[in-house]
Amino acid sequence: MKPHKNGISRRKLLSTGAAVLAAPAILGITRAYAADPVIKVGHVSPRTGPLAGFAEADEYVLAAIQELFAAGLENNGKTWQVEIISKDSQSNPNRAAEVAADLILGDEVDIIVAASTPDTTNPVADQAEVNEVPCITTDCPWQPYFFGRNGVPGEGFQSTYHFFWGLEDVIGAFLDMWGNSGVTKKVGGLFPNDADGNAWGDQENGLPKPLATAGYELTDPGRYQPLSDDFSNQIAAFKDAGCEIVTGNMIPPDFATFWSQSAQQGFSPKVVTIGKALLFPSVIESLGGRGDGLTSEVWWSPNHPFKSSLTGASAKELADGYEAASGRPWTQPIGFKHALFEVVADVVKRSSDLEDPTAIIEAIAATNLNTIVGPVNWSNGPINNVTKTPLVGGQWQKEGDVHDLKIVANSAAPEIPLTGELKLL
Repeated sequence: MKPHKNGISRRKLLSTGAAVLAAPAILGITRAYAADPVIKVGHVSPRTGPLAGFAEADEYVLAAIQELFAAGLENNGKTWQVEIISKDSQSNPNRAAEVAADLILGDEVDIIVAASTPDTTNPVADQAEVNEVPCITTDCPWQPYFFGRNGVPGEGFQSTYHFFWGLEDVIGAFLDMWGNSGVTKKVGGLFPNDADGNAWGDQENGLPKPLATAGYELTDPGRYQPLSDDFSNQIAAFKDAGCEIVTGNMIPPDFATFWSQSAQQGFSPKVVTIGKALLFPSVIESLGGRGDGLTSEVWWSPNHPFKSSLTGASAKELADGYEAASGRPWTQPIGFKHALFEVVADVVKRSSDLEDPTAIIEAIAATNLNTIVGPVNWSNGPINNVTKTPLVGGQWQKEGDVHDLKIVANSAAPEIPLTGELKLL
């Protein structure tokens, strides 16, 4: 296996520093003076577009991983250099499929990884499955990943594996938060017409059935188009139904529009719990005082009691390192981006033959690794090709000039400590 013609040598990386890290596509490290074989890892995430918050820490995580991999990884007594080639999906599923095909057919990567909502994970995994390339994805609930790709329970996929939580977990975390709130059990649902929204709003596999079982009345006005500029119909429906809770899954611009129009139209729910849009401190800060008290799921935080299998660093140490390097608050995807490469390193070390995609896939399937986001073990999955990580519920609470994400519900994962109590809006 030969290094990619655009590979960056370790010497050049060290001499050019930040200029190399700013390069948008090729982030590889090879050693021109060594005859070590090279394994290529393709990486796809939304660096730009409405999902860019998910990739905000990519540069930091990839730079740290490159440094860790610079000396190579050992496999069967041989040192393999690792070349990472990262490409931007631009928050567009068609673009994600395109760059994944480029990585597979043009760059000839040996493994491809992807993260950040089904708009990225699904088209990348589909390209990998068609081309029989080992693939690991994360940052997407398993139902939109599996069923969104027309997965068949009991059969699953050949080349593609996923680790994250499921809709049953996010529903459990939301109910855990709401159950102690004392508010009326009337919920307004906001579900966009995209892979996430259709999964979350699905009558069988989404929120409606478990909410009804738990005694909640869901008002679902129907799917709206992403980047909508008018939520008047939804707000009117929620007001008419007496909804005191609002939930759903939205991109940040859509939630900002909805929340602004809610204030203008006199809609004041007591609990607002939204997936995806409310994950990021930058979004909460942009909402000003109206960001205080909003709630969401928490996949990862500095308070999670897990350590990196690569460095031994705690979740807090990883988050602190990002904040010190970037001057920005930590974000939840940091842990999962790091964990992707923990799994890659583990697979590379254990594979019986890195020249054989089938052997790499077998190593992925046999993974049993404690990572910075928790255990990753595909033998324990809820369905083929999927394994789950723990999930808790959190609330943004203003402390001084900043909002802090407090863990306020942890019934499903008591090993992750509570750091606050839920307060009503």
